[in-house]
Amino acid sequence: MKFIDTHAHLDFPEFKNDLDQVIETAFEKGVEKIINIGCSLERSKKSLEIAEKHKNVWASVGVHPSDVENFDIKTLEEIYLFAKYKKVVAIGEVGLDYFHKNAESDVQKKVFIEQMKIANELSKPVVVHTREAGSDMLEVLRKERPKNAVIHCFSETQDFADEVLAMGYFLSFTGIITYPKAEEIRQVVANTPLERIMLETDCPFLAPQAFRGERNEPAYVVEIAKKIAEIKEVGLDEVARVTTENAEIFFGV
Repeated sequence: MKFIDTHAHLDFPEFKNDLDQVIETAFEKGVEKIINIGCSLERSKKSLEIAEKHKNVWASVGVHPSDVENFDIKTLEEIYLFAKYKKVVAIGEVGLDYFHKNAESDVQKKVFIEQMKIANELSKPVVVHTREAGSDMLEVLRKERPKNAVIHCFSETQDFADEVLAMGYFLSFTGIITYPKAEEIRQVVANTPLERIMLETDCPFLAPQAFRGERNEPAYVVEIAKKIAEIKEVGLDEVARVTTENAEIFFGV
């Protein structure tokens, strides 16, 4: 069986002392490919550097909604240039975050839309962050219609999931689905076709229940796959095969 962690933050300081070992451990556990996600201009650059160094790591570049306060035309131009590199396979994570709301909603929407335009121009998928912004997110997606998108770390409602799936997009699930109080999200997993699901750790955050309180890492994506297999009452090999195929096609890896 092989797996893909479609959303990692290996550029974060939590991995500065043992990054090579973390990647090697993931490969030993069957996690054969990792998509490292940029969330600011600086971290997008670091994400690309990690991807260039490691054969089975790819990068996504973009500015997270919590970091858009100083976003300007120069930032947009640099994201565009990064996005043209061969090992950059997506734009993200980008979107709307009304929980932290470090920037006004209108600013967040504008920056989100500008980055989606890059994705569409370069025919790259979009890795979408949304938190407490469900209705606005759906409104933007309906209007802009990126060519392909995934809602990362899915934590929205079933109605939200239904509309996103109807647009042809994907849902990505984290270790949250293993938490005792996450029954609503587990129900979304149950109702979502496996062909529209991808796996992610969002490491170093959101370690699965068995490792909760510890640093999360790509190797733990297998725990998420096990939970999806349990929820959907299918074999782990089936979850591995389908979600890996989904990710390979989506990211072109």
